[in-house]
Amino acid sequence: MRVMLSTRTFRYAALVFFLLVSSFAAPTGFAKLALPPETPAILDKIYSFDIQGAVEAAKRMEQERPDQPLGYLLEAEALWWRIWCASADFKYGMTDARRRAKYGADRRYLELAAKASSLAEAQSKQQETAEMQFYAGMADATAARLYALRGENRNAARAGVRARDHFIRAKALDGNLADADMGLGLYNYYVDTLGAIARVLRFFMGIPGGSKQEGLRLLERAIADGVLTPNLARFYLALILHRYDQQYEKALSVISPLAEKYPANPLFQLARGDLYAKLGRREKALACYRAAGALAVPDAECQSRVRELVRVSIEALGASSGH
Repeated sequence: MRVMLSTRTFRYAALVFFLLVSSFAAPTGFAKLALPPETPAILDKIYSFDIQGAVEAAKRMEQERPDQPLGYLLEAEALWWRIWCASADFKYGMTDARRRAKYGADRRYLELAAKASSLAEAQSKQQETAEMQFYAGMADATAARLYALRGENRNAARAGVRARDHFIRAKALDGNLADADMGLGLYNYYVDTLGAIARVLRFFMGIPGGSKQEGLRLLERAIADGVLTPNLARFYLALILHRYDQQYEKALSVISPLAEKYPANPLFQLARGDLYAKLGRREKALACYRAAGALAVPDAECQSRVRELVRVSIEALGASSGH
């Protein structure tokens, strides 16, 4: 148990910051951020798992708006899904991205995060706005999640705390900026669920505390009122309800709209299948796993990983069912 706590402690940032508003979701409701008109199409490509198409579209945005951070963040977001997929494994009855080695290909991703951060910071120096503070937080969180996945916990923690500070400042400038609630919500939830050893390390690292209940409230607000983050708030809320709270039925109700809206995303299908399996709904779990396996994922590495995840998920379902 001590070893498990230590591992969880040192991967504290991985659980907090690699989830910390790592991503965007399709806009809904009144747009509080000034989004270029092509943004929804890029987001749909990301969530539909057209990674290359999303990257190309994000690069066009970068060329047309070189001084704006959003294009660089969207390109990094598209790359993140590829990274997440390639790093995912099936353990404890669920698919999740838990660990990744360092690869040269990661350089582009980190460069995008740094570029977005510098642009947002530069604009904030000229005229501080909630929007640019939010983007600065997104940029730091973008870097933090990869550091965390690679086990670079100090780098992840530093970037994650910077992200938190930017989100808090964004909320101070615009209390209605619900997108910032996603990052703050995940931060609050994970910090409050850490064990005693982790809290000691948190103290020495100078990482602020949090509240689990407040975290859940903020995540739900991001889902209800966010402009860029409601779908990802759904995805990560479903994961934490599954992993930590064992609220499988509630997690299923949270993830299902994503699996239905974006049937071409194999990770949503796998997450939904895992929850059906935990609830003992074997046929529905099988249907989700098989749907994920039947998808023609454009990225070859991700396609191979998805098929392996489907294979082991179905094997585990058979073992748990006694077949």
